Amino acid sequence: MKETFTEGLEISMDNLYKTGAFLTCGDENKANTMTISWGSVGYIWRRPIFMALVRETRYTKEFLDSGDNYTISIPFEGSMKSELTICGTKSGRDVDKEKEANIKFIPSKSVNSPIVQGCNKYYECKIMFKQEMNLDNIDPEIKDKFYGKGESKHVLYFAEILESYAK
Repeated sequence: MKETFTEGLEISMDNLYKTGAFLTCGDENKANTMTISWGSVGYIWRRPIFMALVRETRYTKEFLDSGDNYTISIPFEGSMKSELTICGTKSGRDVDKEKEANIKFIPSKSVNSPIVQGCNKYYECKIMFKQEMNLDNIDPEIKDKFYGKGESKHVLYFAEILESYAK
């Protein structure tokens, strides 16, 4: 039986915000991953959606804007803490994260973007809508805390969850 997008959602979201996840995009020829700890799963346009936030200066954004999909790979219980740290502090412009973090990209089921081997939960997503943040419309406290010191704003990528599964 096919897993629903809400199956295991609580533990997946707990691990996303506590230790992070890999957002990966590209294809079998060239891919990049980054660590995220912000995101949301919901139901919009009669579709299951994963909404990911990516700063406009990130190398991963170039992949997202030239493609139409991404994957989310979530390790549980801090099992890939050092790998997440490397992928969250190094840029794919400067290093090959697959080699640097000692991770392995493997084919996903439904999209071009690979998944990261060794994680516990996977979402394969097709981008439906993207929106650059308008910092004039954000709570001033949040703006000061997350965008006040020259930090670039985020682009929100709303993507339909095509596959959701545990490994």
